[in-house]
Amino acid sequence: MKNITPSSLPCAIMSNHFTHGYALLIGVGTTAESRYSLPVTVKDVQALKTVLTDPNLCAYLDDSEHIRLLQNQQTTRSAIFDGLTWLKEKAAADKDATIVVFYSGHGCFDLSSQCYYLLQHDFNSTDIANTALSAQEFTQALRQIQAKRLWVVIDSCHAEGMATSKGELPADFIATALPKGVVDALKQGEGRAVFTSSRGNQVSWIRPDGTMSLYTYHLIEALRGAANQPGDSKVMLSNLMNHLGKTVPESARTQRQAEQTPFFDTAMEDFPIAMLRGGKGLPNSIPVADLPRVMSNQEVVTPALAMARRSLAILEEQAAGFGKLQMPGHLRIELEEKRQEVANLEARLQKSE
Repeated sequence: MKNITPSSLPCAIMSNHFTHGYALLIGVGTTAESRYSLPVTVKDVQALKTVLTDPNLCAYLDDSEHIRLLQNQQTTRSAIFDGLTWLKEKAAADKDATIVVFYSGHGCFDLSSQCYYLLQHDFNSTDIANTALSAQEFTQALRQIQAKRLWVVIDSCHAEGMATSKGELPADFIATALPKGVVDALKQGEGRAVFTSSRGNQVSWIRPDGTMSLYTYHLIEALRGAANQPGDSKVMLSNLMNHLGKTVPESARTQRQAEQTPFFDTAMEDFPIAMLRGGKGLPNSIPVADLPRVMSNQEVVTPALAMARRSLAILEEQAAGFGKLQMPGHLRIELEEKRQEVANLEARLQKSE
Protein backbone atom coordinates (compact mmCIF):
# COMPACT_ATOMS: atom_id res chain seq x y z
CA MET A 1 0.00 0.00 0.00
CA LYS A 2 1.11 3.52 -0.75
CA ASN A 3 1.74 6.03 1.97
CA ILE A 4 -0.82 8.78 2.41
CA THR A 5 0.36 12.27 3.26
CA PRO A 6 -1.68 14.60 5.47
CA SER A 7 -2.44 16.85 2.51
CA SER A 8 -4.14 13.95 0.72
CA LEU A 9 -6.51 13.10 3.58
CA PRO A 10 -10.18 14.02 3.39
CA CYS A 11 -11.03 17.08 5.42
CA ALA A 12 -13.27 14.92 7.63
CA ILE A 13 -10.40 13.79 9.80
CA MET A 14 -9.18 17.35 10.31
CA SER A 15 -12.38 18.28 12.19
CA ASN A 16 -13.88 16.95 15.42
CA HIS A 17 -15.95 14.37 13.54
CA PHE A 18 -15.43 11.92 10.70
CA THR A 19 -18.12 13.82 8.82
CA HIS A 20 -17.75 12.01 5.49
CA GLY A 21 -18.20 8.55 6.99
CA TYR A 22 -21.36 6.54 6.21
CA ALA A 23 -22.08 3.02 7.43
CA LEU A 24 -24.70 0.33 6.82
CA LEU A 25 -24.48 -2.24 9.63
CA ILE A 26 -26.43 -5.49 9.14
CA GLY A 27 -26.83 -7.99 11.98
CA VAL A 28 -29.33 -10.64 10.94
CA GLY A 29 -29.92 -12.03 14.45
CA THR A 30 -33.37 -13.60 14.41
CA THR A 31 -34.64 -15.18 11.21
CA ALA A 32 -38.21 -15.93 10.18
CA GLU A 33 -37.30 -19.60 10.63
CA SER A 34 -36.06 -19.42 14.20
CA ARG A 35 -33.83 -22.49 13.91
CA TYR A 36 -31.41 -20.41 11.81
CA SER A 37 -31.30 -17.42 14.18
CA LEU A 38 -27.94 -16.26 15.52
CA PRO A 39 -28.41 -13.52 18.15
CA VAL A 40 -24.69 -12.79 18.50
CA THR A 41 -24.72 -11.06 15.11
CA VAL A 42 -26.89 -8.30 16.62
CA LYS A 43 -24.41 -7.91 19.46
CA ASP A 44 -21.72 -7.50 16.80
CA VAL A 45 -23.40 -4.64 14.95
CA GLN A 46 -24.53 -2.88 18.13
CA ALA A 47 -20.98 -2.93 19.50
CA LEU A 48 -19.61 -1.74 16.17
CA LYS A 49 -22.11 1.13 15.99
CA THR A 50 -21.13 2.19 19.52
CA VAL A 51 -17.43 2.49 18.67
CA LEU A 52 -18.05 4.13 15.28
CA THR A 53 -20.29 6.86 16.73
CA ASP A 54 -18.36 7.50 19.92
CA PRO A 55 -17.02 11.09 19.54
CA ASN A 56 -13.97 10.09 21.57
CA LEU A 57 -13.18 7.17 19.26
CA CYS A 58 -14.12 6.82 15.57
CA ALA A 59 -16.30 9.97 15.69
CA TYR A 60 -18.80 9.14 12.94
CA LEU A 61 -21.86 11.37 13.22
CA ASP A 62 -24.56 9.52 15.17
CA ASP A 63 -27.59 10.30 13.03
CA SER A 64 -29.72 8.68 10.34
CA GLU A 65 -27.82 10.59 7.66
CA HIS A 66 -24.57 8.77 8.45
CA ILE A 67 -25.36 5.47 10.19
CA ARG A 68 -28.05 2.94 9.36
CA LEU A 69 -28.39 -0.10 11.65
CA LEU A 70 -30.45 -3.12 10.52
CA GLN A 71 -31.01 -5.91 13.03
CA ASN A 72 -33.32 -8.88 13.60
CA GLN A 73 -36.68 -8.36 11.77
CA GLN A 74 -35.27 -5.27 10.04
CA THR A 75 -32.80 -7.31 8.00
CA THR A 76 -35.19 -8.19 5.21
CA ARG A 77 -34.05 -8.53 1.65
CA SER A 78 -35.81 -5.31 0.64
CA ALA A 79 -34.43 -3.36 3.63
CA ILE A 80 -30.87 -4.40 2.79
CA PHE A 81 -31.30 -3.24 -0.81
CA ASP A 82 -32.83 0.01 0.45
CA GLY A 83 -29.77 0.48 2.65
CA LEU A 84 -27.41 -0.06 -0.27
CA THR A 85 -29.42 2.42 -2.36
CA TRP A 86 -29.12 4.91 0.52
CA LEU A 87 -25.33 4.50 0.44
CA LYS A 88 -25.33 4.98 -3.33
CA GLU A 89 -27.12 8.30 -2.85
CA LYS A 90 -24.73 9.38 -0.08
CA ALA A 91 -21.72 8.63 -2.25
CA ALA A 92 -23.22 10.55 -5.16
CA ALA A 93 -23.84 13.60 -2.96
CA ASP A 94 -20.49 13.51 -1.14
CA LYS A 95 -17.37 13.16 -3.27
CA ASP A 96 -15.25 12.56 -0.15
CA ALA A 97 -17.47 9.79 1.22
CA THR A 98 -16.00 6.80 3.03
CA ILE A 99 -18.57 4.00 2.82
CA VAL A 100 -18.72 1.04 5.23
CA VAL A 101 -20.90 -2.05 4.70
CA PHE A 102 -20.79 -4.61 7.52
CA TYR A 103 -22.76 -7.89 7.34
CA SER A 104 -22.90 -10.40 10.19
CA GLY A 105 -24.98 -13.54 9.66
CA HIS A 106 -25.10 -16.95 8.01
CA GLY A 107 -23.79 -17.55 4.51
CA CYS A 108 -24.01 -20.66 2.36
CA PHE A 109 -22.87 -22.06 -0.97
CA ASP A 110 -25.16 -23.87 -3.41
CA LEU A 111 -23.26 -26.85 -4.80
CA SER A 112 -25.64 -27.32 -7.73
CA SER A 113 -25.65 -23.73 -9.04
CA GLN A 114 -22.22 -22.73 -7.64
CA CYS A 115 -23.81 -19.61 -6.15
CA TYR A 116 -23.22 -18.04 -2.74
CA TYR A 117 -26.04 -16.63 -0.60
CA LEU A 118 -26.32 -14.40 2.46
CA LEU A 119 -29.21 -15.57 4.63
CA GLN A 120 -31.16 -12.51 5.71
CA HIS A 121 -34.17 -12.47 8.06
CA ASP A 122 -36.90 -13.37 5.56
CA PHE A 123 -35.20 -16.12 3.54
CA ASN A 124 -37.03 -19.43 3.05
CA SER A 125 -34.90 -22.53 3.62
CA THR A 126 -37.00 -24.50 1.12
CA ASP A 127 -36.31 -21.96 -1.63
CA ILE A 128 -32.97 -20.32 -0.83
CA ALA A 129 -32.16 -19.56 -4.47
CA ASN A 130 -35.23 -17.31 -4.86
CA THR A 131 -35.55 -15.84 -1.37
CA ALA A 132 -32.02 -15.34 0.02
CA LEU A 133 -29.66 -12.52 -0.95
CA SER A 134 -27.37 -13.86 -3.65
CA ALA A 135 -23.77 -12.70 -3.82
CA GLN A 136 -24.35 -11.65 -7.42
CA GLU A 137 -27.19 -9.30 -6.45
CA PHE A 138 -25.23 -7.99 -3.48
CA THR A 139 -22.20 -7.31 -5.68
CA GLN A 140 -24.24 -5.54 -8.33
CA ALA A 141 -25.75 -3.25 -5.71
CA LEU A 142 -22.33 -2.45 -4.26
CA ARG A 143 -20.97 -1.58 -7.70
CA GLN A 144 -23.58 1.14 -7.95
CA ILE A 145 -21.95 2.90 -4.99
CA GLN A 146 -19.47 5.25 -6.66
CA ALA A 147 -17.42 6.16 -3.61
CA LYS A 148 -13.68 6.82 -3.59
CA ARG A 149 -13.39 4.65 -0.49
CA LEU A 150 -15.60 1.60 0.05
CA TRP A 151 -14.90 -0.95 2.81
CA VAL A 152 -16.99 -4.14 2.88
CA VAL A 153 -16.80 -6.53 5.84
CA ILE A 154 -18.51 -9.93 5.65
CA ASP A 155 -18.69 -12.08 8.79
CA SER A 156 -20.79 -14.77 7.12
CA CYS A 157 -19.73 -18.23 8.25
CA HIS A 158 -21.08 -18.78 11.74
CA ALA A 159 -20.99 -22.53 11.26
CA GLU A 160 -20.91 -23.04 15.02
CA GLY A 161 -24.33 -21.46 15.32
CA MET A 162 -25.63 -23.39 12.31
CA ALA A 163 -24.53 -26.69 13.82
CA THR A 164 -26.61 -26.11 16.92
CA SER A 165 -29.80 -25.35 15.02
CA LYS A 166 -32.65 -27.85 15.10
CA GLY A 167 -32.62 -28.22 11.33
CA GLU A 168 -30.01 -28.40 8.64
CA LEU A 169 -29.63 -26.62 5.33
CA PRO A 170 -30.95 -28.42 2.23
CA ALA A 171 -28.62 -31.08 0.87
CA ASP A 172 -27.17 -28.93 -1.92
CA PHE A 173 -26.21 -26.08 0.42
CA ILE A 174 -23.21 -25.90 2.75
CA ALA A 175 -22.46 -23.24 5.38
CA THR A 176 -19.18 -21.63 4.38
CA ALA A 177 -17.25 -18.38 4.31
CA LEU A 178 -17.39 -16.04 1.34
CA PRO A 179 -15.57 -17.76 -1.58
CA LYS A 180 -12.61 -15.93 -3.05
CA GLY A 181 -14.34 -15.65 -6.42
CA VAL A 182 -17.07 -13.58 -4.78
CA VAL A 183 -14.47 -11.45 -2.99
CA ASP A 184 -12.75 -10.78 -6.32
CA ALA A 185 -16.04 -9.59 -7.79
CA LEU A 186 -16.79 -7.39 -4.77
CA LYS A 187 -13.47 -5.59 -4.83
CA GLN A 188 -13.52 -4.71 -8.52
CA GLY A 189 -13.09 -1.01 -8.94
CA GLU A 190 -10.80 1.64 -7.54
CA GLY A 191 -10.80 2.39 -3.81
CA ARG A 192 -12.40 -0.84 -2.60
CA ALA A 193 -11.44 -3.20 0.20
CA VAL A 194 -13.13 -6.45 1.20
CA PHE A 195 -12.53 -8.13 4.56
CA THR A 196 -13.92 -11.55 5.49
CA SER A 197 -13.80 -13.10 8.93
CA SER A 198 -12.57 -16.53 7.84
CA ARG A 199 -11.54 -18.61 4.84
CA GLY A 200 -12.92 -21.69 3.12
CA ASN A 201 -14.80 -24.00 5.45
CA GLN A 202 -13.40 -22.43 8.61
CA VAL A 203 -15.79 -21.45 11.37
CA SER A 204 -16.13 -17.80 12.37
CA TRP A 205 -16.09 -18.39 16.10
CA ILE A 206 -18.04 -16.69 18.88
CA ARG A 207 -16.18 -15.63 22.03
CA PRO A 208 -16.58 -18.11 24.93
CA ASP A 209 -18.50 -15.50 26.95
CA GLY A 210 -21.00 -15.08 24.10
CA THR A 211 -20.60 -11.29 23.98
CA MET A 212 -19.77 -11.12 20.26
CA SER A 213 -17.83 -12.90 17.56
CA LEU A 214 -14.05 -13.19 17.86
CA TYR A 215 -13.62 -11.26 14.66
CA THR A 216 -15.78 -8.28 15.62
CA TYR A 217 -14.17 -8.15 19.07
CA HIS A 218 -10.72 -7.71 17.56
CA LEU A 219 -12.02 -5.39 14.84
CA ILE A 220 -13.30 -3.06 17.56
CA GLU A 221 -9.92 -3.27 19.32
CA ALA A 222 -8.29 -2.08 16.10
CA LEU A 223 -10.81 0.74 15.65
CA ARG A 224 -9.91 1.87 19.17
CA GLY A 225 -6.25 2.12 18.11
CA ALA A 226 -4.72 -1.23 19.12
CA ALA A 227 -2.41 -1.26 16.08
CA ASN A 228 -1.66 2.46 15.97
CA GLN A 229 1.46 4.29 17.08
CA PRO A 230 1.93 7.45 19.19
CA GLY A 231 1.15 10.53 17.16
CA ASP A 232 -1.37 8.82 14.87
CA SER A 233 -4.70 10.64 14.55
CA LYS A 234 -6.56 8.21 12.33
CA VAL A 235 -7.19 4.49 11.93
CA MET A 236 -6.05 3.18 8.55
CA LEU A 237 -7.06 0.02 6.70
CA SER A 238 -3.52 -1.24 7.22
CA ASN A 239 -3.91 -0.85 11.00
CA LEU A 240 -6.99 -3.06 10.90
CA MET A 241 -5.29 -5.68 8.74
CA ASN A 242 -2.21 -5.84 10.96
CA HIS A 243 -4.25 -6.30 14.12
CA LEU A 244 -6.84 -8.75 12.78
CA GLY A 245 -4.21 -10.80 10.97
CA LYS A 246 -2.47 -11.50 14.29
CA THR A 247 -5.17 -11.54 16.96
CA VAL A 248 -8.00 -13.49 15.29
CA PRO A 249 -5.93 -16.64 14.57
CA GLU A 250 -4.36 -16.44 18.06
CA SER A 251 -7.74 -16.18 19.80
CA ALA A 252 -9.23 -18.97 17.70
CA ARG A 253 -6.34 -21.25 18.66
CA THR A 254 -6.29 -20.39 22.37
CA GLN A 255 -10.03 -20.01 23.00
CA ARG A 256 -11.48 -22.50 20.52
CA GLN A 257 -8.56 -24.79 19.62
CA ALA A 258 -9.37 -24.11 15.99
CA GLU A 259 -8.15 -22.24 12.93
CA GLN A 260 -9.75 -19.00 11.82
CA THR A 261 -7.80 -16.88 9.38
CA PRO A 262 -9.28 -13.53 8.33
CA PHE A 263 -8.94 -12.55 4.69
CA PHE A 264 -8.23 -9.11 3.25
CA ASP A 265 -8.39 -8.08 -0.39
CA THR A 266 -7.70 -4.54 -1.50
CA ALA A 267 -7.40 -2.90 -4.89
CA MET A 268 -6.26 0.52 -3.79
CA GLU A 269 -3.83 2.46 -1.67
CA ASP A 270 -4.22 2.60 2.08
CA PHE A 271 -6.88 5.01 3.38
CA PRO A 272 -8.30 6.23 6.72
CA ILE A 273 -11.45 4.46 7.92
CA ALA A 274 -12.10 6.44 11.13
CA MET A 275 -10.79 9.00 13.56
CA LEU A 276 -8.44 7.77 16.27
CA ARG A 277 -9.69 8.72 19.72
CA GLY A 278 -11.74 11.58 18.34
CA GLY A 279 -8.82 12.85 16.28
CA LYS A 280 -6.61 13.33 19.33
CA GLY A 281 -4.84 10.07 18.58
CA LEU A 282 -2.40 8.30 20.82
CA PRO A 283 -0.29 10.78 22.82
CA ASN A 284 3.40 10.90 22.04
CA SER A 285 4.14 10.48 25.73
CA ILE A 286 3.05 6.84 25.72
CA PRO A 287 6.15 4.64 25.47
CA VAL A 288 6.18 2.68 22.24
CA ALA A 289 7.03 -0.45 24.23
CA ASP A 290 3.64 -0.23 25.94
CA LEU A 291 1.72 -0.29 22.66
CA PRO A 292 1.07 -3.18 20.28
CA ARG A 293 3.77 -3.32 17.65
CA VAL A 294 2.68 -3.14 14.02
CA MET A 295 3.58 -6.46 12.45
CA SER A 296 5.76 -6.59 9.36
CA ASN A 297 4.39 -8.07 6.17
CA GLN A 298 6.60 -11.12 6.69
CA GLU A 299 5.26 -11.68 10.22
CA VAL A 300 1.68 -11.55 8.95
CA VAL A 301 2.22 -13.76 5.89
CA THR A 302 4.41 -16.51 7.38
CA PRO A 303 1.84 -18.02 9.81
CA ALA A 304 -0.95 -17.52 7.26
CA LEU A 305 1.10 -19.45 4.69
CA ALA A 306 1.79 -22.27 7.15
CA MET A 307 -1.93 -22.65 7.89
CA ALA A 308 -2.83 -22.46 4.20
CA ARG A 309 -0.34 -25.21 3.39
CA ARG A 310 -1.78 -27.42 6.15
CA SER A 311 -5.30 -26.83 4.87
CA LEU A 312 -4.20 -27.60 1.32
CA ALA A 313 -2.63 -30.88 2.45
CA ILE A 314 -5.93 -31.89 4.09
CA LEU A 315 -7.93 -31.01 0.98
CA GLU A 316 -5.51 -32.91 -1.27
CA GLU A 317 -5.82 -35.94 1.00
CA GLN A 318 -9.61 -35.75 0.72
CA ALA A 319 -9.42 -35.33 -3.06
CA ALA A 320 -7.17 -38.37 -3.38
CA GLY A 321 -10.04 -40.52 -2.18
CA PHE A 322 -12.09 -39.65 -5.27
CA GLY A 323 -11.54 -40.35 -8.91
CA LYS A 324 -11.18 -37.29 -11.10
CA LEU A 325 -14.75 -37.52 -12.37
CA GLN A 326 -16.27 -38.41 -9.00
CA MET A 327 -14.74 -35.50 -7.06
CA PRO A 328 -17.54 -33.28 -5.64
CA GLY A 329 -17.77 -29.84 -7.21
CA HIS A 330 -17.36 -27.99 -3.94
CA LEU A 331 -14.17 -29.93 -3.13
CA ARG A 332 -12.71 -29.12 -6.55
CA ILE A 333 -13.45 -25.42 -6.02
CA GLU A 334 -11.96 -25.42 -2.50
CA LEU A 335 -8.85 -27.18 -3.79
CA GLU A 336 -8.33 -24.65 -6.59
CA GLU A 337 -8.91 -21.70 -4.27
CA LYS A 338 -6.56 -23.06 -1.61
CA ARG A 339 -3.81 -23.71 -4.19
CA GLN A 340 -4.20 -20.14 -5.44
CA GLU A 341 -4.12 -18.82 -1.87
CA VAL A 342 -0.88 -20.69 -1.16
CA ALA A 343 0.66 -19.40 -4.39
CA ASN A 344 -0.34 -15.81 -3.58
CA LEU A 345 1.04 -16.01 -0.05
CA GLU A 346 4.29 -17.54 -1.30
CA ALA A 347 4.64 -14.66 -3.76
CA ARG A 348 3.98 -12.09 -1.02
CA LEU A 349 6.50 -13.73 1.27
CA GLN A 350 9.13 -13.80 -1.45
CA LYS A 351 8.65 -10.06 -2.09
CA SER A 352 9.07 -9.24 1.61
CA GLU A 353 12.33 -11.16 2.00
